Parts: sequence; structure tokens; C-alpha cells
Amino acid sequence: MKSFNVTLAAAAITLTLISSCATDDPNRRAKTGAAVGAIAGGVIGHQVHSKNGRYAGVVVGALTGAAVGNYMDKQQRELEQKLAKERRADQIQVTRIDEETLRLDVKSNASFDIGSAQVNRSFLRSLRTMSEVVGEYDKTAVHIIGHTDSSGDADYNQSLSEKRATAVKRFLGSNGVDKTRMRNSGRGETMPVDTNSTTEGRSRNRRVEVYLKSVVEGRESDAYRSPV
Repeated sequence: MKSFNVTLAAAAITLTLISSCATDDPNRRAKTGAAVGAIAGGVIGHQVHSKNGRYAGVVVGALTGAAVGNYMDKQQRELEQKLAKERRADQIQVTRIDEETLRLDVKSNASFDIGSAQVNRSFLRSLRTMSEVVGEYDKTAVHIIGHTDSSGDADYNQSLSEKRATAVKRFLGSNGVDKTRMRNSGRGETMPVDTNSTTEGRSRNRRVEVYLKSVVEGRESDAYRSPV
């Protein structure tokens, strides 16, 4: 229904624009072509779905060629600079996965109390800073993925990981990050990065990962596929 409404609105606007060009206007053809092109571009920009990668609900500009790497380089530098305090305290790590992808590892011992899905008040400033940078660089899709250690029941851990990812998404959304750019999910205890047999290992496994995937022209839907 949304796709139909967008197409209908586009058609209506196009007809209005075309009718506004007088028939004796020598530039009528060029104006009409520009109007149709603009509308078509807007409709195409709506084709990435908020859940299945086909429809985003907003027009998102795509990156091309060398612009991709430069865009992500700049975003990485700004995140590293503005989150320098958190990085020194090992609360957030910024990692470049590849030319098109950044990952922010948010340590749960800083962001959440044990067994809680409510963001610690002391960590809100850090997440707000993250929101400012991520919101500025809007040519990326944002994937928020929660993880736990293996302590306790697996179903409980899965639910907790989902709730924590949702909490981070909601906070980012309330601080300027377009919600249509974001995807959130939980992986529970299924993807540890360290052993669960030590306190230190379990602490590393409890985390929220935020992936920033660039939207590249010609394969925009790739940015909305889960990185895990």
C-alpha cells in the first residue's frame, strides 16, 4: 500500500508539473523531462524496505566510486575523535571492517547493568555523541546487534540481547538518527568473541555492536542486509 501511495503521489505531482508548462513554451520538453526525472529519482529512492531491503520510506543519496572510502574515512576519524574518552576507557571501540563498513563495539559493562536493558544514565552522553556523528553521516545504514554471554538460560539471553539492541536504537532515534536507516536484532549467546569460562571473557561477550554500512549506488539494498 505504501508503494502504491508513493507512486500515486508521484504521478499526481508529475501531472501538475507538466500541466504548468504552457503548450507554447519552447522549453516545455526539457522542463517536462526534468520533472519526470526528479519524480522517478524520488520513487527509486524509496525502494529499500525498512525490513526486507526493498523500501526505506525516505530518499537516501547513494555513494559512488572513491567517494565511498573517503566518506567512511571521514566518518571514522570523527567518531574516533569525538569518542576519544570512551575509547581510552575501553567503553567503545571503533573498527574499520572494510572500505564500506565501520563497527562500533559498545561494552555492556559501561552501557547496561547486569541483566538490565535500560541504558545507564552515565553512558547517555556517550550515546548522544555517537548519535550526532551517525546522524550527520546519513549515507549509511545502521545495524544494531545485541550479544550476551552464556550465563543463564539461552532464551532469556536472546530476549535480553534483543531488548538492549532496541534500547540503543530508540535512543539513537530520539537523538536525530533517522529511524528508517536503522535495523536492530539480538544474537543472544550464539556469537561469542571470547571464552565464557572466565569473567573477562564473559565481559567481552556482553556487548552491543553498531555497524555502519555505506549505501552504494547500484546496490543500495546491500547496505540493509545484516552484517552478521
